Amino acid sequence: MPVKTIRWDDDRIVIIDQSRLPLETAYISLDTCDQVWEAIRRLKVRGAPAIGLTAAFGVYLAARASKATEVEELLSDIDRAAKYLATARPTAVNLFWALRRMQKCARQKAAAIPDVETVKAALLAEAQSMIQEDNAVCLSIGYHGLTLLRPGMNLLTHCNAGGLGTAQWGTALAPIYLAHEQGYSLRVYVDETRPVLQGARLTAWELQQAGVHAVLICDNMAGFLMQRGRIDAIIVGTDRVTANGDVVNKIGTYSLAVLARHHGIPFYVAAPRSSIDLETSKGEMVTIEERDADEITSAFGVRTAPQDIEVYNPAFDVTPAELVTAMITEVGILRHPCEVSLAEAKHTAFKMSEAVRKRLEDT
Repeated sequence: MPVKTIRWDDDRIVIIDQSRLPLETAYISLDTCDQVWEAIRRLKVRGAPAIGLTAAFGVYLAARASKATEVEELLSDIDRAAKYLATARPTAVNLFWALRRMQKCARQKAAAIPDVETVKAALLAEAQSMIQEDNAVCLSIGYHGLTLLRPGMNLLTHCNAGGLGTAQWGTALAPIYLAHEQGYSLRVYVDETRPVLQGARLTAWELQQAGVHAVLICDNMAGFLMQRGRIDAIIVGTDRVTANGDVVNKIGTYSLAVLARHHGIPFYVAAPRSSIDLETSKGEMVTIEERDADEITSAFGVRTAPQDIEVYNPAFDVTPAELVTAMITEVGILRHPCEVSLAEAKHTAFKMSEAVRKRLEDT
């Protein structure tokens, strides 16, 4: 991945502003919890893991700004900040996972050492460690996913599950980057991903930056390519996997899965365990975010639809578990049916492979 999406620098969060890609590569600094909420809500940072990581730092920023002199008062401020950040976007489970983790960290540290400054320092260390963990997780997904690829394949991906959606390596794109390094000569078809064009603006940009052969297509062209035998496999990311294996991901994912099943094409989901939600039994129970009508009626400031037209703009859809060929996690590949293996994978201790360890040391 040519850029680091999120980093802690000079006592603030620095993120690449994804709303300005691909025409401008610009970084912005976030100094307050309110700025973090705004960046998540306005898609300046997006992608389930990246949202969670940024929110974790948002909790620390709220704690740093707190005027509390007693630990219990600080914990209340932290809980308040976590509740607020949770309202930025409702669907990706990583956001809530990261917030709960930060709250747990604060309470454990407060129980051990009831000191305000010590708790604040622990929160910063926890958020920073989550970036390192994310890099290890994504690289592990990359190496497991690499076993599913072969030289010369034509792949299809949807939305952006690359480095821009994580700290650096990505989920669905991590195996592609590793395959590219090993000379696999892949061709990756990139759905533009209407209405916000995360595929066209983000995935196509980062694949091009990495030297991967990327071909941009409109979303409604994918079925035609499958019909013509030009897609060997599909690999996407996920914002949430429910306990029964349903996949909640960017709108349009379900359509691809149905088309893949009809054409006998493997449909793979790259799913870090932080995206596995064992508390929600099935996909239909997940709150699907609905976004502003302007995303559909106007294309980056240019009106493309009649005034006062009714608009329905769900940001995500649900792909039933039976349409998923396999899930690629940091602890291995899970093949359908995977209800039991999802729970096992969620609670399996993560052991970094030597390949991942060496790669992290080298970078």
